[in-house]
Amino acid sequence: MLVLIAAFFIVQGNSGSDRESNTKTAQPGGDLKIISSEITDTASFIPYNADGTYMELIAVRAPDGTVRTSFNTCQVCYDSGRGYYKQEGDELVCQNCGNRFKISQIEKEKNGCNPIPILEQDKTDDGTTITISESYLLQNKGLFGKWN
Repeated sequence: MLVLIAAFFIVQGNSGSDRESNTKTAQPGGDLKIISSEITDTASFIPYNADGTYMELIAVRAPDGTVRTSFNTCQVCYDSGRGYYKQEGDELVCQNCGNRFKISQIEKEKNGCNPIPILEQDKTDDGTTITISESYLLQNKGLFGKWN
């Protein structure tokens, strides 16, 4: 089983502009492992290749010190192909509708125009490493089918 170690593949503060080159660095398959100590208040956009579908996840340290995770796609705009986020200050901005979403709200709000959260029950956090299973990622690859 291949394991993607986020320390090697994190693309900080850059989502969307280098998507083509990120596709080449996104390692296929396996559980995704994020090293918690590598995550800061600058969002990390982590590429993942799910059976040929390019995906991105967001990992960022919230003001309360916790590492928050989500898919880098909007719950409302994902089907547009431009429903992904870029960071501006302490907010993520949807590149389709322009909605601004506070980093402190990642994983706290579901539904509406905000990043699709990867909730506590969808990952394992041992205090050092956050692991998101390959099966969970594959279940959600349809969210990225129309990405531009």
